[in-house]
Amino acid sequence: MTQSQNFAKISDLEPQAESLKQIRHHLHANPELSFEEEKTAALVADKLVKWGYEVTRNVGGHGVVGRLRVGDGNRSVAIRADMDALPMLEETGLPYASNVPGKMHACGHDGHTTMLLGAAEYLARTKNFSGTVNLVFQPAEEAGKISGAQAMIADGLFDRFPCDAIFGLHNHPGIPVGHVMTRSGPLMAASDTANIKVVGKGGHASRPHQTVDPIVVASSIVMALQTIVARNIDPTQTAVITVGSIHGGEASNVIPSHVTLGVSIRSFTPEIRDILEQRVRELINAQAASYGATIELEYERGYPVVINSAEENEFATGVVKDLIGEDKVSLCPLIPGSEDFSYFLEHKPGAFLRLGNGENSAILHNTKYDFNDENLVVGAAIWARVAESFLARG
Repeated sequence: MTQSQNFAKISDLEPQAESLKQIRHHLHANPELSFEEEKTAALVADKLVKWGYEVTRNVGGHGVVGRLRVGDGNRSVAIRADMDALPMLEETGLPYASNVPGKMHACGHDGHTTMLLGAAEYLARTKNFSGTVNLVFQPAEEAGKISGAQAMIADGLFDRFPCDAIFGLHNHPGIPVGHVMTRSGPLMAASDTANIKVVGKGGHASRPHQTVDPIVVASSIVMALQTIVARNIDPTQTAVITVGSIHGGEASNVIPSHVTLGVSIRSFTPEIRDILEQRVRELINAQAASYGATIELEYERGYPVVINSAEENEFATGVVKDLIGEDKVSLCPLIPGSEDFSYFLEHKPGAFLRLGNGENSAILHNTKYDFNDENLVVGAAIWARVAESFLARG
C-alpha cells in the first residue's frame, strides 16, 4: 500500500453524511449576516472543543480558529471556511429554508462551514498526520470592505496561528457536483468601486445655456468609460468597467445641479488594476472639464486579486486528483467575481479551489440558490486529505 492510500478517502467520510446534512440544514435555517455570526461561531467552537481542538474564539470579530497538534512534525497548514449569509429573502421553499426574513445563505457558506467541520471531526478522530492543523472559520466574507479576512489578519491570525500555507474553496454552480476546478496564478478578480459625483449648475430646462448640465456630462462619462478597457488595456488581458447606477434630477423641466454614478471595476493583475484607476480618474475629470463641470470622486479599492501560488496549487490539484479522479478535475476559467481569501494569499502561499455545485444549481446570490448536500462528504474528504498530505511532505 502506498503512502497516498493511507490518506483520507471519500468512503472514510461517508458515515458522517447524515450528521453533516443536519448541521448544514441548521446553519441554512439560521443565517447570520457579516459581523453578526455569533451563534454560528458558537456552534463551530463548541464542536471543535468537543473533538479536542485548542479553540480560540473572537478572532477578528466572530472568527474561530481550531488548532490540533499531532506528533512532532514541524509543518503547519491552515484551511479556511467562511460563515456569513446575505441580506436576501429566500424563495427556495425548502423545509429548512431561512427562519430569518431578509437573511439567507445564498452563497453556500453554510456548506463551506459544514465541510470543514466534517474534516475537523475526521482529523481529530484519526490523527493520521504529524504537525499542526489550523482550521480557520472566518466571518464577514460578504462585507465588501473591512472584511473578515482583513479583520482576522489584523488580529494577528498568522502570528498567533503560524502556517506554511493556507487553502480554501468555494462552491461553483453550473459545474457537475463533486467536480473541482483549479488554476495557478490569478483566479478571481480584484473588485474596486468608483462613486462619482458630477457637479454642474442647475437651472430651468428651457434655458440650458444658463446651466452646466450634469446629466449631459454624466452621459458623456458613461460612454467614455467604455473606451478604457477597449483602448487602454492589452487585448490579451481581462478587465471590466460597469456603470451600475446613475441618479440625477427629479423633474423633466429642471436641470439638476449634480448627478451621481456608481461604477464597478474588475481586474486580474495589480498592474491592470493600477492602470484602470489612473484612467478612470483622468478620464472623468477631463470629460467634466470639457463641459465646465467638476468631479467629486470616492475611489474605493475592494478585495485584491485572488492569486494562487504555483507550488501550492499544483499540490492541491494533485491531492484532489488522487481523491476524486483526474477526470473530475479541470482548469478553472478566470472568474470576474471577487473573494477576500485574496488577503490571506497576500500573506501566505496557498490555493483557492472551486467545487461544482451541480449543473442545474441556481446561481450564487440568487433567492432560489441552495448548497448541494452531495458535496458535504466530498468537501470534508478534500480538506482531510489536503491536511494529511501537506503535513506528510516533511
